Amino acid sequence: MFNNLQYRLLKGFSFIICLLPYSLVVKFGRSLGYIYYLVAARQRKRGIDQAMRGLKISYEDAEKVIRRLFYNLGQMLVEVMYTPRLTPQKIKKYISIDGLDNLKQAVASGKGVVFLTAHIGNWEWLAAGLALAGFPITTIVKQQPNAQYSRFLNEYRERMGVEVFSRGTTEMIKAARALKKGKVLGFLADQDGGKDGVFIDFLGKKASTPVGPAVFSEKFDSIIVPGFIFHRSKGGYRIVIERPFSYERHDDPKQALYENTARMTKIVEAAIMEHPEDWLWFQKRWNTPYMESQA
Repeated sequence: MFNNLQYRLLKGFSFIICLLPYSLVVKFGRSLGYIYYLVAARQRKRGIDQAMRGLKISYEDAEKVIRRLFYNLGQMLVEVMYTPRLTPQKIKKYISIDGLDNLKQAVASGKGVVFLTAHIGNWEWLAAGLALAGFPITTIVKQQPNAQYSRFLNEYRERMGVEVFSRGTTEMIKAARALKKGKVLGFLADQDGGKDGVFIDFLGKKASTPVGPAVFSEKFDSIIVPGFIFHRSKGGYRIVIERPFSYERHDDPKQALYENTARMTKIVEAAIMEHPEDWLWFQKRWNTPYMESQA
């Protein structure tokens, strides 16, 4: 009963947020982000430390980046509540898309698309924006610690036309079938890869990196399309879809997996460097320790 109450509270809060003008939603979200910045001491410190190393900047400059990140994150969290207001008719008011032809070209190949992205900007609205633009968007998601929040998120994702598969379940088979059907399968490729990842230089330090995008692309001969969503200075977001490319095969499959993953990691890194205040700096990206014997 308590769990159902949590879900109802989320839906109720979302209903109220949807009654507000978007400008007020943004202001409210950024105010919440500032409060979060003040109280989340561990995340704030971790973010500053990792930004100092990754961007090679001073403590003062890193603190400014992380403060802006928290503002943006607060905005995103409230915008998720505002998601029901997104429609194919209204989407251009909130989101612009650069490089749309790049994704159209990849989808037209019929081989399926591995969509490479990261925890940058409002990644929930990235999927929603592309789905509302008419693309067959699917994504592999990590279950949230709170099951009711996962239920809430997945309901809104599916409402926007995004097909959701849970990581670590039999639904991964469905994700593979989605690629076979020529759909777009999204990967957030900036998380810690754990024991199954490969160690690659990322923002100044070796990081266990997920191989999922490379594995799916190689297995199904799918086109890889990088795409990210960034805050616009005057409000809303800009989706940037980069040029598609194919998995590069070599005589040594293990080396090919490493090199393709490294190439994708560099693309993600470049997007973060260009818009550092949009990336989730306090996530535990380097959680898996690197040992010299793994080199």
